[in-house]
Amino acid sequence: MPWDIWLIFLVLGVILPWRGRMRMKKLLAVPHVSTTERLALYASTIAFQWVAVAVVAWRAKAHGFTASQLGLTIQDRSRILVAAVTGALVIAALQWLNLRRVGKLPVEARGSLQALGERILPQSTVELLPYLALAITAGLCEEFLYRGFAIAVLLHIGLQTWAAVLVSSLLFGVAHSYQGRGGMVMTLLIGLVLGSSRLAYESLVPAIFWHSAVDVVAGAAGPRYLVPKRAGSPEKENLIHHT
Repeated sequence: MPWDIWLIFLVLGVILPWRGRMRMKKLLAVPHVSTTERLALYASTIAFQWVAVAVVAWRAKAHGFTASQLGLTIQDRSRILVAAVTGALVIAALQWLNLRRVGKLPVEARGSLQALGERILPQSTVELLPYLALAITAGLCEEFLYRGFAIAVLLHIGLQTWAAVLVSSLLFGVAHSYQGRGGMVMTLLIGLVLGSSRLAYESLVPAIFWHSAVDVVAGAAGPRYLVPKRAGSPEKENLIHHT
């Protein structure tokens, strides 16, 4: 592979995971994350992901990768739309049920998910809208990076289909290592599902919908089950009312 493609994989496999762990370490070191800090986190992540997509798309085009190879085409619109919407609804329901299940566990049994929820998830309507923008950005950008670009490159260098999906899913899981071992394994498994859909439908569209659904439900329902309610907090009451 050309050096710039190697560099992109180095960023996906090493730099991004390191960056995520360092940012999470800083967040965990403080007892409370303010609205301003949370909004800054959302904004910086959105900006970073779109810049990353722009750079990767530029290098992919320079090396002759086509829209079809990158999963940016739609062969059968009706079939893909049905799969995208149906899958998103199913995944959203499963995510909601899982959050509700975790919310019934003792706080000490929730592990890193509890700390993540308290610091990252939106805790007011002011934070919810920017978070939803982040959730949709992640669905678009991460699918292009891991299921579009990474799988296209891995197939191009001769890996078998299953190996390309596995390697891209490993990269995806490691990129979410800031969520702890359990979160990383779960993300890897989700990556396998998303990668398989990208190849089955020859398009990123279903994976984008499914990925976004997971993150949207996390932000909309997660605070209800993972974030302790603070008495007399109108913002929290407002968020709970709207979610």
